[in-house]
Amino acid sequence: MLEVKQAIYTGEYTLRLVFNNGMEGTADLKETIFDDKRAVFSVLKEETNFKNFKVEHSTVIWSDQLDLASEYLFFLAFRDKLELQEQFKSWGYIN
Repeated sequence: MLEVKQAIYTGEYTLRLVFNNGMEGTADLKETIFDDKRAVFSVLKEETNFKNFKVEHSTVIWSDQLDLASEYLFFLAFRDKLELQEQFKSWGYIN
């Protein structure tokens, strides 16, 4: 099972992530936060709120109300890696 082990805010709604498989990458969450119309994301549009996260239960959590799947964060961090495209297809993130 894929787990987030560490997350560091790097600015502009991006997180530097370390996963339990040893891979490290940067996930840009700006599009996710600003394009999703659900109310739970609206509070994260304020950068101060976005920066207030913790790593718990194998992923990133904001205010005990919102967490994103570690697989989704992995996808965002490595979406351009050709060798991972089949995995991302199997997870349903790309066609």
